Amino acid sequence: MAYWLMKSEPGVFGIDDLAAQPDQTDHWDGVRNYQARNMMRDEMQPGDQVFFYHSNCKVPGIVGIAEVVRGGYPDHTAYEPESDHYDPKSDPENPRWFMVDVKFRRRLTRTIPLPELKANPALADMPLVRKGNRLSIMPVTEAQWNEILRMESQPG
Repeated sequence: MAYWLMKSEPGVFGIDDLAAQPDQTDHWDGVRNYQARNMMRDEMQPGDQVFFYHSNCKVPGIVGIAEVVRGGYPDHTAYEPESDHYDPKSDPENPRWFMVDVKFRRRLTRTIPLPELKANPALADMPLVRKGNRLSIMPVTEAQWNEILRMESQPG
């Protein structure tokens, strides 16, 4: 089992949107970065745990936990001209973009905001807190995962 952090804007698709889906499961589509695509296509597997992170909002931070329930497969939104994620260079015969399915597990008891994550020395090597990292999907070590869960129960 591996651990991940996936970012989404709550005004586009937030933790509440995932929780409201049938079976609390949906595909994570629209990723148009090759490094993030490679992680979804090659590394993410069913059973992997995911921190759900709200970005580009008043209080960016980790808000919940999801689980990968289907590994990487072609992102069909790349082929749909009406989709916000349409890529006219995509070819169903040679897929360029991939997605995974994730299932809602739970909301955190509190949002763990980015400044608090950055201030924790145990998370100094986490890609999320490193300057200039803008990936929407990133790996999390088991030690980082456990530290963030510990932080959940601490007052901010």
